[in-house]
Amino acid sequence: MRKYFIVLIPAILIMLYTSLFIVQEGERGIVLRFGKVLRDCENKPLVYAPGLHINIPFIETVKNLDARIQTMENQADRFVTSEKKDLIVDSYLKWRVSDFSRFYLATGGGNASQAEMLLKCKFSDRLRSEIGRMNVKAIVTDSRGKLMSDVRTALNTGTLGNNDKIQTIDTTDGNILSEAVRFEKEQTTKKLSFNLNSMATLGIEVIDVRIKQINLPAEISDTIYQRMRAEREAVARRLRSQGQEAAEKLRASADYEVTRTLAESERQARIIRGEGDAESAKLFANTFSQDPDFYSFIRSLRAYEASFNNNQDVILLSQDSYFFRYMKSHTAIHK
Repeated sequence: MRKYFIVLIPAILIMLYTSLFIVQEGERGIVLRFGKVLRDCENKPLVYAPGLHINIPFIETVKNLDARIQTMENQADRFVTSEKKDLIVDSYLKWRVSDFSRFYLATGGGNASQAEMLLKCKFSDRLRSEIGRMNVKAIVTDSRGKLMSDVRTALNTGTLGNNDKIQTIDTTDGNILSEAVRFEKEQTTKKLSFNLNSMATLGIEVIDVRIKQINLPAEISDTIYQRMRAEREAVARRLRSQGQEAAEKLRASADYEVTRTLAESERQARIIRGEGDAESAKLFANTFSQDPDFYSFIRSLRAYEASFNNNQDVILLSQDSYFFRYMKSHTAIHK
């Protein structure tokens, strides 16, 4: 008997352990019974919130779905504006699962990559349509916020623009939309309650749409940069010529001031030297006028000194020359 308990107790513990499952925070659980989604009394798939739950082991399996906000990066693509100008737009969007049962069934077991494939296609078409209605100035300035809001609303509600055509299920959308329609028909026999163009078809809600960067194509950018460079060089040449003109004016003005200052200084110097010479001559005249003979004697001495510098100097004059009058006798000094 004890042997049976030893075997039975571990089996019971294993059964209890396998019958419990935990749904983590940020996730939702879908229970499958024999490969089919477990439904409630209203024939709607059961979705388990985060926490500890019970299932039937070996019969039921649990599929956890991510309930967090997801980010889908889009590769930069070329778009055409209303002005027929090309732009390279880099963008992304954030989405999350709003209806887990529909998302699970419509994506073949909660395959997020399949949902993103259709979401990316819808987003690109919607963004292309919105950009095609706007010009470049509106896209890069104040209208960008409205553009992103319109794209998000269009993805969530499936609304169409004036130039858009009503879309139907085709091979481009694949089996995803077909599964969504089949799921909706299973829930009600009435008319479809969703727009096939909306992401509600997949149980997805688009939270936000953002444009990260807007660039011009490389061939257009090179042309624009060349034109900008030529314009900047023209401005630089104009500024340099204006600077050279101003420099020449300053140099000419400085040269004029230098010449005028030097001329004025020379004129003042000549006047001062003339006045000094006049005053000096006046002083000499006043001094020597008191004794003209003495003045004549001094001038002769200075002449002798300047004439006979060394022994080699020779001067030929008559004995009666007036130049030697002070050398003949001492009486000449008093004459």
